[in-house]
Amino acid sequence: MSKKTLGYIITALIIGALIFIMVQNTVGQKDPVEAPITQVHPEDALQGEEEGLEQYSAAPDFTLETLAGETVTLSELKGKKVILNFWATWCPPCKAEMPHMESFYSKLTDEDQVELIAVNVTESERRGLGEVETFVNSYELSFPIPLDKKAEVTHTYGVMSMPTTYMIDTQGRIAQKVIGPLDEKALNELVDSMD
Repeated sequence: MSKKTLGYIITALIIGALIFIMVQNTVGQKDPVEAPITQVHPEDALQGEEEGLEQYSAAPDFTLETLAGETVTLSELKGKKVILNFWATWCPPCKAEMPHMESFYSKLTDEDQVELIAVNVTESERRGLGEVETFVNSYELSFPIPLDKKAEVTHTYGVMSMPTTYMIDTQGRIAQKVIGPLDEKALNELVDSMD
């Protein structure tokens, strides 16, 4: 057996082992879109205003500049329900959920008191802002796209995989965290479940 053939066999075994491990890690995990929605009842929780990532804790504040050159400060949105989404252009599930996000956002009115903020983890983008602009234009996204150029907000929110979405209630508290893509139906249910 040649060294080349042996190399192919070893490579195939390593790839096979990695696929096996990935399948084992995903077996039994529910698709986030299909996961049941937990009703949020703030009156059942401690009413502390301590900042953190636990349910009902105050969402960590941040200020980021958007792709359009405007500034978004989370604390200024208190009084509205906020969908805080973290995404990147290279992420296939992010690509899958963006049309749903845009469709949801396009139907919002001022009376809804809901804001959608899709934070681009710009530090992870291979080609920088140009790639983000191309993505936003191709999907015709109209909601605010804050740029997390140093991934500081991403780290503050403990985002390990994308997309990750935090639902923030009208008091500025974290109501829920969803890892994985959301569709329009799930977005509506999550917003309706918040105070």
